[in-house]
Amino acid sequence: MVKYSGVNHLAMATRDMDTTTRFWRDLLGMRLVASLGRLGYRHYFFEISEHDMIAFFEWPDVDKVPEKDHGVPVKGPFVFDHVSFEVESEEDLWELKDRLEAAEVWVSEVINHGFIHSIYSFDPNNIPIEFSAPVPGVNIRKHPKMRDKRPSAVAQEGSEPQPGHWPEVIKATPHEERMVYSGEGMILTEDDEAEK
Repeated sequence: MVKYSGVNHLAMATRDMDTTTRFWRDLLGMRLVASLGRLGYRHYFFEISEHDMIAFFEWPDVDKVPEKDHGVPVKGPFVFDHVSFEVESEEDLWELKDRLEAAEVWVSEVINHGFIHSIYSFDPNNIPIEFSAPVPGVNIRKHPKMRDKRPSAVAQEGSEPQPGHWPEVIKATPHEERMVYSGEGMILTEDDEAEK
């Protein structure tokens, strides 16, 4: 079974990388750990945690998404509702709330969801964001809780991955046939001295 270690990065879009950087790096405190760019293109990565990042493409013709409240149903084509960032403690949650309010950025009251306490806001691109602090003693990752009063048939099978619903791998790709192709990020591995 594949072992996941986190979200490597979420890829978002902005038309204004400077404003986006001021918000994510300077206001929220997420380090800018990589930047790629050339004429007409930028791709910046901000560190959420040791394992997780959020990245932004800067596209000059992209428009802000229309503001939509978190979790409110919509009609038509749709992909993304909001992203929630976990903070270590309730103290961190209140610190973020105070920082957002001091910056005159709208932020909700603290909401108790039973297993997390959350605040909601929007970034400068109108991306709906949530910040969540775990409730001590409640761990749904270690102890899943299924409380849907009308669960789907598939959900009734339980929390663990169920075998037999997808084809099994018949033959793994042999090591000698595994090819890795160069991408944009290769520039990040170049020696800093070589750039001068």
